[in-house]
Amino acid sequence: MKATVLQGVGDIRLVEVSDPALRDPTDALVRVRLAAVCGSDLWPYRGLESFAPGDRMGHEWIGTVEEIGSEVVGLRKGDLVVAPFAFADGTCSACRDEVPTSCRRGGFWGGANDGGQAEAVRVPFADATLVPIQADVDDDLARRLLPLTDVMATGHHATVLAGVVRGGTVVVIGDGAVGLCAVLAARRAGAERIISVGRHPDRAQLARRFGATDTFHADDPETVALIVESTGGGAAAVAECVGAQSALDLALAVARPGGTIGSVGVPNGVTGVDLYRFFRANVGLRAGVAPVRVYLDALVADVLAGRLDPSPVFTAEVVLGDIGDAYRAMDRREAIKVLVRS
Repeated sequence: MKATVLQGVGDIRLVEVSDPALRDPTDALVRVRLAAVCGSDLWPYRGLESFAPGDRMGHEWIGTVEEIGSEVVGLRKGDLVVAPFAFADGTCSACRDEVPTSCRRGGFWGGANDGGQAEAVRVPFADATLVPIQADVDDDLARRLLPLTDVMATGHHATVLAGVVRGGTVVVIGDGAVGLCAVLAARRAGAERIISVGRHPDRAQLARRFGATDTFHADDPETVALIVESTGGGAAAVAECVGAQSALDLALAVARPGGTIGSVGVPNGVTGVDLYRFFRANVGLRAGVAPVRVYLDALVADVLAGRLDPSPVFTAEVVLGDIGDAYRAMDRREAIKVLVRS
């Protein structure tokens, strides 16, 4: 079968690899229907994160079950399934504590494991990992489900960490797919005021479509003062969805005393945290990898009911054979997020 690998910095290739096969009785084999390129895929692509030449790529995907192991009981051949970006056994202490991304027997798609930017994937712990969709899934519904594998769930996690409450105010730092989905998640949570801070006018428009009540430019020297003044001293909840030093500094600058920053951007180039500022103002910092599987059932239910549609984050689409074009478009910020058809 064909799979995407990162051979070198800026060198994405679609290559022939061995077809996946069942190894354990808890495995499933899934034919990928749709995948996506994530902003975090760009870190190794740009040489800003270590990788081994030939590492598999892609952790956002949905597909159709083709084969199941003898101990798999919750899936059937032909099921359309949504896969969180990490697989986990569902039974260990981390899984019971609802942090399956720390499962000792689990892992993430890509690298030495199968990646989702491919024709098929072997899924360990299939019952605990995959969510079957109990509905007929046309192309439009598939597009709405795909962001749940990462960016929608991660945006939701940012609002959970930040403590967004119904009727409250939240500042969302970042206008990438995760930041935009955090805006959508804040609206879903019932926030009354949602302030989006980014760098791109077209994305500000999408943020407003998703529920932002205010938009500000991250590089405007007046942004911090305007947000602090308009919120009466800063926001109680701040969702940091970038992972850069400038984003964390901005989040701290607009947080009110006693507020909380929920940070879900993969840290890259963050060299310092002003602990005294956090201490002095009683500002809390909660950060972490989104436990996507924990959120998936509720998010899937909202998509199926027509209450949630994060699919507008896809602003470009390619077939798997053109995966290099997808990376280039995202690297040049010509697309917010690229959907990939296998």
